[in-house]
Amino acid sequence: MKTVEKQHDLIRSVYGVLSSRAETVSNFVNAESIFGPDARLVYKHFATLYFVVIFDSSENELAMLDLIQVFVETLDKCFKNVCELDIVFNFGKIHTVLDEIILGGQVIETNSTEVMKAVDEITKLESASSAISIMTKSVSAWRSR
Repeated sequence: MKTVEKQHDLIRSVYGVLSSRAETVSNFVNAESIFGPDARLVYKHFATLYFVVIFDSSENELAMLDLIQVFVETLDKCFKNVCELDIVFNFGKIHTVLDEIILGGQVIETNSTEVMKAVDEITKLESASSAISIMTKSVSAWRSR
């Protein structure tokens, strides 16, 4: 099976499990049947969005739930009440936020204000880089006349 097809099957399996659960049950799920031995899943459901973290027994379930909360709080600050369209059309920014929270599998920052400072700085640098690139192209075009 191709990797993309396998990813889609895993997403369908996870969604099938989560969407069938009652709102009153725990946010922790044993995911061994989907991901193999020792796999656990924690999720948080906000409106129409599901945030899911898959991990093994070496991680703390409550810490993973808190990590989701930090991620969602940061996205809310970033997009002023995050929704599906924010995620779809700002995928790069979503990854930037996640990279500021988790790097190389290690949690590096859990303060959403600090994460937002870093994301804002990266956004400024990207904007400056784009402006320099546009200026360089304009100067090159002008010189070639």
